[in-house]
Amino acid sequence: MENDNRNLYRLDELSDYKVSSDYSDVRGWKIVDADNRTIGKVDNLWVNKDMQRVVYLDVNVDKGLIEESKNEVHEAITNESVNEFMYKDGDSHIIIPIGSVTINKDAKIVMANSIDYNTFRKTTRYNREQNFDRNYEKKVFDSYYPNHESNEVADSDNDAFYNRREFDGH
Repeated sequence: MENDNRNLYRLDELSDYKVSSDYSDVRGWKIVDADNRTIGKVDNLWVNKDMQRVVYLDVNVDKGLIEESKNEVHEAITNESVNEFMYKDGDSHIIIPIGSVTINKDAKIVMANSIDYNTFRKTTRYNREQNFDRNYEKKVFDSYYPNHESNEVADSDNDAFYNRREFDGH
């Protein structure tokens, strides 16, 4: 996503943006699956500037989940394209659509009730230093929701891509 058409930004990159007082700032909170297994911690929030709202949680994946999948081959992000290889050090982040989680304010925990631990274990991770592109977004979305209705949208039509219940914030 290192191009002029960039519309997704980490919240901490946007000095004039902040979490609305109506919502919890979940950065630093633990995220768990439906069985209360730890997925990781919310590292940041990805904001779509055109839509002026959070669309993804940026999760730093728990070391236990990484260790379980260390010897598996998955597709991981490189600078130019997607290639199959073992995860490299640094490939420790995943994105989760904001509408795919619920927030327990009292316990300060984010719950991904509709996505199981095994799915998170197999989900392609990215290196935070390299960010990600729309192909990565689509690949992750398909891994979380393999049976969703195919809604192919032109890469440049961001509003249409994010116009799904999985991107509706709470």
